[in-house]
This record gives sequence, structure tokens and C-alpha cells, in this order.
Amino acid sequence: MATFSKTKLSASTDGRAVKVVATATPGTTIHTGSSSAGVIHEVWIYAVNSDTAGHKLTIEWGGTTAPDDTIEVTVPAENGLMLIVPGLVIIGNATPLVVKAFADAANLVLLHGFVNVIT
Repeated sequence: MATFSKTKLSASTDGRAVKVVATATPGTTIHTGSSSAGVIHEVWIYAVNSDTAGHKLTIEWGGTTAPDDTIEVTVPAENGLMLIVPGLVIIGNATPLVVKAFADAANLVLLHGFVNVIT
């Protein structure tokens, strides 16, 4: 039987938001998957934009090749939390996949979220 445990994004400090500092690839690290084969990370990410203008956010899902590894969205200004990654999975392996992000402006988009670890 599978077991589930909820945890923070690996780049988060005590569950706080991860600030998107990068403005180009490779992005700011948001979460690193497991290095154990078969461990599944179900990742949920929400974005908030503290600026008065919308900003383009690019999520790099385990790689940096566009369009294969990228999720692009414009995060509206002052709109509260917006779901960006709705529980997509990363499967553990010897070289863990890394989720990164960059935006068209530094330090204005913040990412909140959690991971359901399934073993």
C-alpha cells in the first residue's frame, strides 16, 4: 500500500514563499525531486505577483529545453494566489529532476506550494 506525506517545496524555508530571482534560464530552484527510484513527488505550485503589472513566469520542469520542459504563464498583478502547477509528478531516480522558474522581472513573483511524497 502506498504512503503519502505532505511536505514543503525543497527550496522553501519553513514553508515560506520562494522568490523568483532569475530572469532567464536556468531559473531559480523551486524543488528537487527524490534520488530514490520509485518515489513520486506530486508538486503543487501557486504564484503571486506583488507588482502593479502582470509578469511572465516560466517554470522549467526537470529540464531547460523549450517547449519540452517549460510551462509559461502570465501572472496578473495583485491577484492573490494563482495555481500554476496542479499536482504534476516527478518520479525519483539517481539523478533527481529539478523544478526551476524564471520571470521577466526579478524579485516580484513569489511561489508557494507543497509536495505530496508518495512511496
